[in-house]
Amino acid sequence: MRQISVIARHGHMTRAAEELGVTQPALSAAVRKLEEELGTPLFHRTGHGVELTEAGRVFIEHAGITLRAAEGTKEAVRSLVGLETGSIRVGAGATATGYLLPGAIQAVRAEHPGLRFSIREAGSAQVTAGVLSGDLDLGIVTLPMDHPRADELMIVHEIQDELLLIVPDGHRLDGRKTFRWSDLADEAVIAFEAGSAVRRIIDAAAGEHGVSLEVVMELRSIEAIVQMVRAEIGVGFVSVHGLPAGMGLRCKDGGLSRTLGVVRRQDRFLSHAAGAFERALLGVV
Repeated sequence: MRQISVIARHGHMTRAAEELGVTQPALSAAVRKLEEELGTPLFHRTGHGVELTEAGRVFIEHAGITLRAAEGTKEAVRSLVGLETGSIRVGAGATATGYLLPGAIQAVRAEHPGLRFSIREAGSAQVTAGVLSGDLDLGIVTLPMDHPRADELMIVHEIQDELLLIVPDGHRLDGRKTFRWSDLADEAVIAFEAGSAVRRIIDAAAGEHGVSLEVVMELRSIEAIVQMVRAEIGVGFVSVHGLPAGMGLRCKDGGLSRTLGVVRRQDRFLSHAAGAFERALLGVV
C-alpha cells in the first residue's frame, strides 16, 4: 500500500524506488503482481512516468484509511504498554503532595506496579506553567488560575479545602474551636512562603480585618509548619486535609476556604498511564 502511495506522489517508478530503497525492476514487478490480483491496472504508463487510473485513485483512498487505522492500532498498543511500564508527571502544592496524592498513587500502583511517578512540589503558578508547557501531565492548583493561558487548561475536578489555625500546646487559644483575626494581632506566625496562593488568601483575609500578621518564618512544608508550632515558635495555618479530625481552629470572622482544581491541557489526550492515575486521584478526593 505504501509503495503505491509513493509511486503516485512521485509519478515516476525510478524516483519512487529510490525513496523506498528497492530497485526499479523489483518495484515494477510488485506493482504488476498487485494489478494482477486486483484485475485492473492502477497506473497509466506514459513516456514521462506514470499516472493513477480511476482504480488507482480508489485504491489510494482506501489504502490511506487502512494505513491510518494501522497507525492508530500501533498507538493503542504503545499506550497499553505504557500503562505497564510508563511514567506519570504530576505537579502540586504541599497540601496535595503530602495528603492527596499518596492515596491515589497507592491505588494505581496496586493495579500497575510497573508505573513510575515524577512528583513536582511547587506553587500553583509553577504547576500551571508546567502543565501548559507539557512538562507535567496533570496538576493540582489553587483556583482561579492566574495565568494568561489558563483557558488552555481543563479543570477535571474541584476539591474544597479550608485553612485552619494551629497553636502550641498550652497556648491561650489552645482548646478553642475558633479564633478571630484580632486574636492574632501580636502573635508570631509561621507562614507559607510569600507569593504562594495560600499565603495570599491568609494575608488578604487578615488585611480585611485590619490585622497585619507578624510573620517570623516562611516555609513550604506543612509538616515543617506543624513542627515549628509544636516547638512554640509561633502559630500557623494548615490545610484541613493535613490535620487529624477535630484539630485546628476555624476563623470566626469568615472561613478561610479555597478551591483546588485537578487540571490538564485541553488539547492533549492523556496516556493510558496518566488516565489511570487521574481516575485513581478522583476516586480518592
